[in-house]
Amino acid sequence: MIELDGSHGEGGGQILRTALTLSMITGIPFRIERIRARRSKPGLLRQHLTAVNAAVQICGAQVEGAGPGSQALSFIPGKIRGDDYRFAIGTAGSCTLVLQTLLPALWFADAPSTLRISGGTHNPAAPPLDFLSRSWLPLLLRMGVEMKLELLRHGFYPAGGGELYASVRPVSALQSFELLERGELRVARATAIVAGVPVGVAKRELAELHLQLGGVLGELQQEMRALSSREGPGNALLVELQYREITELFTAFGEKGLPAEVVASRVAKLARHFHDSTAAVGEHLADQLVLPLALAGAGAFTTVNVSSHLQTNVEVIGKFLPVEFSLTQTAGVHRISLL
Repeated sequence: MIELDGSHGEGGGQILRTALTLSMITGIPFRIERIRARRSKPGLLRQHLTAVNAAVQICGAQVEGAGPGSQALSFIPGKIRGDDYRFAIGTAGSCTLVLQTLLPALWFADAPSTLRISGGTHNPAAPPLDFLSRSWLPLLLRMGVEMKLELLRHGFYPAGGGELYASVRPVSALQSFELLERGELRVARATAIVAGVPVGVAKRELAELHLQLGGVLGELQQEMRALSSREGPGNALLVELQYREITELFTAFGEKGLPAEVVASRVAKLARHFHDSTAAVGEHLADQLVLPLALAGAGAFTTVNVSSHLQTNVEVIGKFLPVEFSLTQTAGVHRISLL
């Protein structure tokens, strides 16, 4: 049984999520202590419990310590079973983080699967489904994964109430890839989403983005997505950059009392920082590529920054899989590759 320290590295839920995924795939049991020790509310929250209980259902695992606030957990996996699954977080906890915990295991199930997960789809602590669909999924399709993602209903923090759907077919093996250059920028698009929030907020956000990014990115296409108030209240501002080899997406969220111009400035800063670099992928996408590349057994990419999430992911992966990553830096660009 692999022993993990949940206070190590980024000290949050990433250690648990990666361990659950790889334990299901490899059949190796693990025990983790000091779960989320570096967070203001340590231990298992509803989102993490949902991921644990879903993993138990998917592979028939034996588990100890799966309770609210628990800071220690033992997980002994069984065989991964393809089926039609439904999981409800019950709060605005992230659907996408639960989804990313489960999907890689279902790539290696004994039959096709579908997933419906309800909770938060758009909150500041996790990637929105827009990001997974436009940035993460295309790269996985390139690796041979057969998978579809669909947003059924938006769910913003703190109300939640969103739902997403995924369908996935088993794969015999993943294909590796090298993504060292992103190529020329082909399309830049800004999308302002409002639900139960005045449309004027979205208009001000888009106007400010045009001022800040128009000269940097060239033509900035704009879209406004006004949702029913039943899906809110909530506001998200997305900037999507489609390059020849990859699409990156950056997000900022509106908050009560936060001017629309500040929201726009936040996402503009993220987009400019990436576009001004020569890296192939952004910081958050890099976090999410090391696990599929490790499962493929080969590959490399360049990124603008190496986050604590990525470093922690690499360390946990190394405990479950016989792989070793090389992290090097040249002229401000980080290269992540499997040795």
